This record gives sequence, structure tokens and C-alpha cells, in this order.
Amino acid sequence: MEISVIIPVYNKEEYLDHCFESIFQQSFSSFEVVAVDDGSTDHSGSICDQWAAKEPRLHVIHVSNGGVTAARRIGYQQSQGRYIMFADADDLLTEGSLQLMYDTIERTQADEVIGPYDDQYGHRHDSGLRDFVEPELLIRDLLAVRSKFCVLWGIIFRRELLSGCLLAPRQIVEREDSLMQIKCLMRQPRVYFIDKPAYLHYEDVPNSRRESLDWIRIYDEELRQTLQPQWQRYQSAFVHHQLKVYEKFIDRRQFHVFQDYYRPLRHQLTSDIPLMDRIAILLPPRLSYFLIHGYKLFLRHARAPHTSTLS
Repeated sequence: MEISVIIPVYNKEEYLDHCFESIFQQSFSSFEVVAVDDGSTDHSGSICDQWAAKEPRLHVIHVSNGGVTAARRIGYQQSQGRYIMFADADDLLTEGSLQLMYDTIERTQADEVIGPYDDQYGHRHDSGLRDFVEPELLIRDLLAVRSKFCVLWGIIFRRELLSGCLLAPRQIVEREDSLMQIKCLMRQPRVYFIDKPAYLHYEDVPNSRRESLDWIRIYDEELRQTLQPQWQRYQSAFVHHQLKVYEKFIDRRQFHVFQDYYRPLRHQLTSDIPLMDRIAILLPPRLSYFLIHGYKLFLRHARAPHTSTLS
């Protein structure tokens, strides 16, 4: 078995058929799919079972809800492939992606192969990175929440690289994929970038998750421990990451987080943190809102699909 595709599944009944179709229509033959039904309360579990009844390459595991990281870990532990790929249940693999990723990792002997990805609006998210890339650059991009490459899904990993990296507290429900990738990158793997997309990621899929400061504290502590072996190198980038999360709270008008958690960041700013992020934390939160919200509205407008009115 060459590739195991691991899919954590939680309440994605309207997406699953398309996800499975995109995988089982691949021309590459030596693969399996491990779908971990993470205690879904809709029909996702039964849809997985229906597919498994007709597709022997699909293995379905039903577990009580433990979160996406635990589901990925269970899938990894139960998989057989030399290489691992993750897919989300509401996303698709592009045509020929398994063959592309397999050929590349075999040819380059990389530990992981990453590429750009497309979204449902027809936009390509491309970092411009090519060939072998130093892990430090990727860690810094992930901490700054500015990566334009697949983070955990849509990547082919050498199986050994993931050992011990799929661990995180249950309370972490956002950016857990970035955290897992940073854990991998801290091991200094050989990372190779290609120019062809292997993945279609659905943007703006609704979910009911809303981060709390309690969760953020847990995330920050896990991230700090992950970076600890090279803390001097990444301390400023860690503060920058905290600032980007703070801006998300302010954009939702949750101004109390400044006094409750983020105020000390004012004394940890360094010149390598972008000026706009430094200004955002130095302004009173209610004033920062207009700066942050206005900038985010501009970005959303720039990314939104535009329909031509020309005939």
C-alpha cells in the first residue's frame, strides 16, 4: 500500500459524496481511504458505510466525538500506507493528484510535498514557493497566518514524519492543522513545493465553532512548547501570531480580550513585527476595530468572485 488518504468526518453529509468521488476516480491505484466518523450527529456515518459497502478501498472507523486532531491520529494509526495524505470531508482532490504527489515524493525523496490549492471560486492560492524550501520560512508564514499553501490537507507526507505530531489538547478547535504542521516542521524535514494544485479547498464553509480565551490560552501554551527547542529564533514570530489572533477577536467586537489576555503584548513588540499589527495592539481596542475591520473588508472584497456584466 503506497498512500493512505485520511479523512476526519463530522457532520458533512452534504459534501461527502463529492469528496469520495474525487478520490475514488483517481487513476493512481495503490491507495486506501480511512474515514474517521468523529461522532457525527447527521447522516455522515451512514453515508460513509454506504460507500464502504461498494468500495473495498474505503475503511470506516466510528468513534465518539474527540475532535479533528484525534480523528486524524486514529486514522493515521489504523492506516497502512507508506505515505499519508489528509483530506477534509468538504474538500476535493483534483484529477490526477495522487499520481502527481506520489511521483514527486518518490523522485525528490522529500519528507513532505506541498503545492498550491484552488478554491470553489476559481481562485488559486499559490505561495510562489518552488523546489526545496527551508522549514523556518514555512513556520514563520504559518505563525503570521499568511500561508498560501496547503497546511495539512492536500500534502503528501512520509509516514515517519507524522509520528508523534498528531497530538493536541481536545480544546484546540481552530488552526489545529497549522499547529500539527509546525510540529512536523520543527523536525527539519525536507519540504518540496510543486507548481500544480492537487487539492480543491472549499472556503467559508459554515461552522458553529467560536474560540474562547480559555481555548486560546491552551493553544498558545501548546504552540509555545512546540517552539521551545528554538525559542530564541521564534519568540517574536510567536508574539506576531498572538497579535493576528487578537485582531480576529477585535474584528468580532470582543473588546474585553485586550484587558483579559492581550494587554501584555504591548510590551513585547519588536521591529520585525509588521507596523500595522503593532498599531492595532497599541490603539484602544474600539479604535483598532475600525482599522482591522476595514482592512478585512478590503481583503474579502478583493478575494470575492466578480461576475462580468459585459455581453
